[in-house]
Amino acid sequence: MPYINKILYVLTVLVMFSCSSDRDDEPLSLASYLEGRVFEVGAVIACAASDHDTKDILTFYYPKEGALNIRYYETTNTQVDNSDFSNYTQILLKNDPFFNGYLGKFTQKASVEKWILVTFELDGEVKISNPIRSKQISKPTVWNDAVTVNQSQAGMPDFLWEDNAYGDNAIYFQVVSDAQNNLLSGTYTYENRFQYYNTSHVVLNVTTQTPPALVSDNEYNFTLMDVSEDNWVNWVVLKTFKIE
Repeated sequence: MPYINKILYVLTVLVMFSCSSDRDDEPLSLASYLEGRVFEVGAVIACAASDHDTKDILTFYYPKEGALNIRYYETTNTQVDNSDFSNYTQILLKNDPFFNGYLGKFTQKASVEKWILVTFELDGEVKISNPIRSKQISKPTVWNDAVTVNQSQAGMPDFLWEDNAYGDNAIYFQVVSDAQNNLLSGTYTYENRFQYYNTSHVVLNVTTQTPPALVSDNEYNFTLMDVSEDNWVNWVVLKTFKIE
């Protein structure tokens, strides 16, 4: 009998430990994650778009050097208070490199629209993006190649596109990348134009080094994101061009 009691005791402890481990693995609310931590809101550059084929939500973010423990949080719908961190639950998604890792990307299937936040840890603090309002149903992202490339100035192509083409524009994000999709320059402007190597009208620059000179006859890519005030991408332009 004592032997049987010992076995039952061990099994009870194992079951309790297993249940405790399951609870520890459950995604926490953002409010729980932030308890006792120093955090900064608006410290992660992030936005989201709908995929042109699958309509999945694509959430893009810029991970600063040294960023750790990058997380994706979302609400159940858009009717909740987007400033209340208890409404956000972590969703475990694959974290894919974008522009060969210069940016990151989460992909999420969703049948309802939501509020999204991206967080990471840096220098002992939790950095949090501004809320992103997904609009994959009400305002799916438009994808095309509608941009004019003016190469009258050698090695400094000038890109021009229609201003606020789909309404609700707050800022434009531009990326020039090489044929291998390595990011050469990443910039934000309020104007509906950008000239490579010219930052006179750039309001935010995520390029960490001086962009390299573009090589004649080589092909490059131009990517534009038209971002709304609530960080939804209304319009994505993808254009391949050759330096003349």
